[in-house]
Parts: sequence; structure tokens; C-alpha cells
Amino acid sequence: MPFQPRVLQLHTAEQVRRQLEAIAVDPCGVNLMTDKALHINLLLEQVSCVAANILKQEMLALGGDAAVARGTVACSIDHTDVVLMGTRKQLAQLVVRLPRQPFGLKALAAELDTVLTATGAVKILAGCRCRLDISRPQVMGIINVTPDSFYDGGVCLNLDAVLRQAEKQVEDGADLFDVGGESTRPGAALVTMDVELERVVPVVEALKQRFDLPISVDTNKAGVAEAVLESGADFINDISGLTFDAEMATVVAQKKAGVFVMHTRGCPQTMQKDTSYHDLLTEVIGSLRHSIDLARQAGVPAESISVDPGIGFGKSVSGNLELLRRLDEVAALGYPVLIGTSRKSFIGAVLDQPVPQQRLYGSLASVAVAAQNGAHLFRVHDVAATRQTVDLAWAINHETHMA
Repeated sequence: MPFQPRVLQLHTAEQVRRQLEAIAVDPCGVNLMTDKALHINLLLEQVSCVAANILKQEMLALGGDAAVARGTVACSIDHTDVVLMGTRKQLAQLVVRLPRQPFGLKALAAELDTVLTATGAVKILAGCRCRLDISRPQVMGIINVTPDSFYDGGVCLNLDAVLRQAEKQVEDGADLFDVGGESTRPGAALVTMDVELERVVPVVEALKQRFDLPISVDTNKAGVAEAVLESGADFINDISGLTFDAEMATVVAQKKAGVFVMHTRGCPQTMQKDTSYHDLLTEVIGSLRHSIDLARQAGVPAESISVDPGIGFGKSVSGNLELLRRLDEVAALGYPVLIGTSRKSFIGAVLDQPVPQQRLYGSLASVAVAAQNGAHLFRVHDVAATRQTVDLAWAINHETHMA
């Protein structure tokens, strides 16, 4: 009988362990071999040629490799980007070997160790009074108390309407609410802090009194953030990644809140005027790292930070699709990933659906892909449909039942 080899798609430590256990590998062997089966590619930018040559030689000695630009070996260029290619075990061994090397490679060892440790380690996201279990999908129900949001503007302009929508979202399986008092759709008009406070504070108070779910508030104003956190909110969802208001990170830290930091290029009034990038993922991830640094320097603990690549914020249709396709690179930052694709215009552009009300199926396809590629939280208008979609996608990816 022929051997009949077949390719195994093993992308996570859990998948590797399950496969090894299925063929009755000794438990010690499972622990030893899991990291050998996991291949990782890491990009390093603007590395000096001498350091790049050391990295290449070290990786070759470990059985891996490092891709560098032509001219690196002869040092005929000053710098090169480097792609480290190896198993998790080989990269862990590189971390051990680098501290004895010059040219800043000792510092690189610490950074590599952080990346390898962070990947796949996210379990909890902490807010003021709650801890979200990120080992399962978290569905964030949108409650916009605005007259001009692109899909549901004007739906919740009084407390009765807000509470009816919130009750329906709870019945449909929402894990938390996201309250917005200022539209951030492309071209939306700015509102004053007084107007935003008038819209959101009573809503937060009413939701807190009526429901047990955590509350996030979508704002980029530190004054609004302080007021809603004092009124019972648990998270701040800042589209600017803490960059529009210099006091925002401090407020979040002082109130011991959780924060969602998002990437955007420019404000909503101008963000869609320039959607071209030399390297979209490099800019998005670099910006998110900057936002994380702002939060950490202000005193926000790592377990209270989540990242959002900003689908629809300063991106083209192809850029939004690329972010969804490569979302696992954002997840590799080691923080919970929030994704917001619900009924957005890029879905309409792909499916020729100019009206947001037509885009439910496209929205569900996008969240299914996001769940497969590493997203943990899903900000949506359609809670019930999303709940079922992400739970099944998550179960497939994690080879387990949700119940």
C-alpha cells in the first residue's frame, strides 16, 4: 500500500498538539515538538547591513533563514529590511544567541522575546468594573445616539428608544454596548463637547441602571471620557488611538478604564482624501504600537488595551480587504483585536450595494473572516446574526463547541 502523504494545515499550538496527540505521541514529545511545527515569519525594518548579516548567519546556523536586500552581504547599501524565517523553536534559540552580539542585537533579542511570548496569549480584557473573556468572541452592540450616523442615525434619539434597542441586543446575545454621541462616518460634522455630553451621559446612566453588560463609549474627547467613566462606563473607544486629545490616555489610566485604540489617518472630515500607503500594514501596526505606548506610559495596564486596525478609516476598498486578509499580523501584537466592518461602504463597493441596508450578508462574511484571522471583539449593528456567525467561525478555528 502506498504511503499516501498529505499536507497538514497546522497554524496554532493547539492544532499541533491535537494532531500529535491523535497519533499517540508521548506527552513529553508533544511539548518538545510543538514549537518545531510552528513556522513564523518576522519583518524587521531598516536594519544595518552588518547586523543583518549577523542575523542571516545566526538563522542559517539554526536551520532557518533571513531574507535581506541585494547588496547587504557586501554592505554596498546602508540598511535593509529583514524577514526572519523559522520555526518558533529556532526563533526562540535566536533570542538566546543574540545578546552576545554587537550592533544593537541584544535589544532586538528582548523585542523578539516579547513578540514570541505575546502571540496567542490574549485571554482577558479588563475594564473599570469588568473583565471580558477573550477566549470566546465578544459581540459589541452599537448604540448611536446621533442624528447623522451612516446606517442608524436618528434611531435612538430618546432614552426609550435606546433602552428598547439595548434590550433587543441583550436578547440577541450582545456582550457589551458601544455608545456613540458623535458620528465618525467620512465627512461627518464635528459636535461640541457639550452636545456630546448631553447625548451620551444620560444613556450611560440609564444602561448602567437597567443592564449588567459592560459599556464602552465611542469618543475622542478626554472631557467626555471622564464624564462617562464617572457615570458607569467601563471602556473608551477612541478612533484616534489617543492622539486627538493629549489628556485622553491620562483620563483612561486615572479611571482604571479599558481602552480600544484605533488607527486612522486624519479626522473623519478628511480621512478619505488620501487612502494610499507605501505599506499599509507597516503604517497601521506602527500607529497602533504608538497608541499602545501612549497608554502604557500614562499608566494603563496591558490587560486593559485592545487594538482596532480602523476598517473604513482612511483606507481604500482594497486596503480594507487587505487588513481583513492579514488581520493575524495585527493580532500578533499580543492585544485583543476589535474589528468594525458592519454595513460599511467597502462592502457595498465589492458587492455593488450602495445602500447600507443591503449589506447584512457582506457584513457577516467579513466578521467570519475576521474571527478566523484573529479578531476577538466585533462592533456591529446586527447582534443576533453576528452572534451566530462569529460563534461558528470561532468554533471551527478552535476545534471546539461554544457551549
